[in-house]
Amino acid sequence: MTLDDADQILRDNFAPWIQDLGLTVEAVGDGHATLRLPWSDRLAREGGSLCGQALMAAADTATVIAVSGARGGYVPMTTVQQSTTFQRPVVGKDVLVTVRITKIGRTLAFADVTMAVDDVTVAHASTVYALLA
Repeated sequence: MTLDDADQILRDNFAPWIQDLGLTVEAVGDGHATLRLPWSDRLAREGGSLCGQALMAAADTATVIAVSGARGGYVPMTTVQQSTTFQRPVVGKDVLVTVRITKIGRTLAFADVTMAVDDVTVAHASTVYALLA
């Protein structure tokens, strides 16, 4: 899967409010993906740090791209579980969201997601997806 293919998946398969996050695909391969969540004051909460909901949505979206890379293309899927740990606030910087598929089967995919700023982890998520096709 190419970066253009992954960007097309973002454009074709996500709700407008996910599009508004401005995510871009930095890397995609067999079982991994990295997306950039650009800083935006619109995503900041009181106090000026990036809201957790934006990070969780970015992790969820990046997992779809990683699963698509592992499967060789997009297939319908849905989140079964996501557990996120926030480790430090993000203020004024882009976040790199890196997904590594840990197991993929016929009906389920499992992934670890690291969200980092300047090579420092700011959040971590574990996700499970049901593959619907």
